[in-house]
Amino acid sequence: MCAAIFVTPEPDDADMMVIGEIERLRRELSHCVVDRPRRWVGHLRRMSFARAVQGSNWIEGYRASLDDVLDTIEDEEPLDTVEETRLALTGYRDAMTYVLSFAEDGVEVDESLLKSLHFMMAKHELRVRPGHYRTGDVWVEDEAGTRVYEAPGAELVDELMGALVESLEEGGAAPVMFRAAMAHLNLTMIHPFRDGNGRMARALQTMVLSGEGIVSPVFSSVEEYLGRNTADYYAVLSEVGQGSWQPQNSARPWIRFILRAHYRQAWTLRRRVHETESLYDGISQLVDRRQLPSRVAGVLADAARGRRIRRSIYIRLVEMTDGDPISDLTASRDLKALVDAGVLDATGAGRGRTYHGSGELRELWSAVRSARPPRSQDDPYVTFAQQQLPGIQPRGA
Repeated sequence: MCAAIFVTPEPDDADMMVIGEIERLRRELSHCVVDRPRRWVGHLRRMSFARAVQGSNWIEGYRASLDDVLDTIEDEEPLDTVEETRLALTGYRDAMTYVLSFAEDGVEVDESLLKSLHFMMAKHELRVRPGHYRTGDVWVEDEAGTRVYEAPGAELVDELMGALVESLEEGGAAPVMFRAAMAHLNLTMIHPFRDGNGRMARALQTMVLSGEGIVSPVFSSVEEYLGRNTADYYAVLSEVGQGSWQPQNSARPWIRFILRAHYRQAWTLRRRVHETESLYDGISQLVDRRQLPSRVAGVLADAARGRRIRRSIYIRLVEMTDGDPISDLTASRDLKALVDAGVLDATGAGRGRTYHGSGELRELWSAVRSARPPRSQDDPYVTFAQQQLPGIQPRGA
């Protein structure tokens, strides 16, 4: 690996223990969503993808509700999101869809691919020269306008990005979570583009993880976690970067932060598997009692969680969950039947008509959520690694 960029630290016993626990959790997830596919798995995958898109863009100040993110990734017009945010979400959706498609055939990252991904993300902002490296200096400012990081000079970008791509080609013996985290760190610190570097770095991390093979890449992403913990994310980048391009600095604090993110996100997904399965079980019973067509299960799952439904959304969800398209007439009849059965409430008229989960449907979701265990904020280096390795204090913990 070229010494011009940040060097991957050597994993120690504690790191390997934590990685082993993350892989164990992911094998459990794979058993649920890959080995024994269920009807609700598509719902879980779609929601996970939406949360990843939401989290990565949230960090950059593009704030949108989960409803609006779902609308955007499904080519619907979001109701409450400004145009700039919608375009940013659409661009990131396109880039991540492209990234995830690579997982099926294996990933070979080169600079052309990275520039293409940047173009997809930033094509709505011509001022940032989408798909091209920057030609001037860039820096990061905090909310007070103080420079907190100055990227390397523009004249170094080509050489450093070449070194980054070379490091990805070489692979090495480091665990894939280390290699993905280091790709994220190096691209962030090089800051090769005028804008969109954070989103590019997070997409690159997911791309490298796609070679892991344990579980679908959309379930390996930590973008949702990073979006929920933005302050900590920036803090560790600041700790490693120390204000300027200093690749001699230790990347261990960053690696530990990312491994904690993987661990906590794996627990979140584990919890959501049981929630989603329980929700679909309850909806299936409701559908049987009301003698409704089975194809309505997917839209009722979304409505139970609070999503507003339109006829076009219903048509798309049925096609996504059942695989067969339905006509506008069938959709209208189904939605009327759901309202008549008391599981959806309708508001508005004509093109502005929307549907929402009834009190009964919302109570079903509330009961599922009330049985959920609390979100894990455990530090695996304390709760797991040190229990297995008594007396060992992990470096950089």
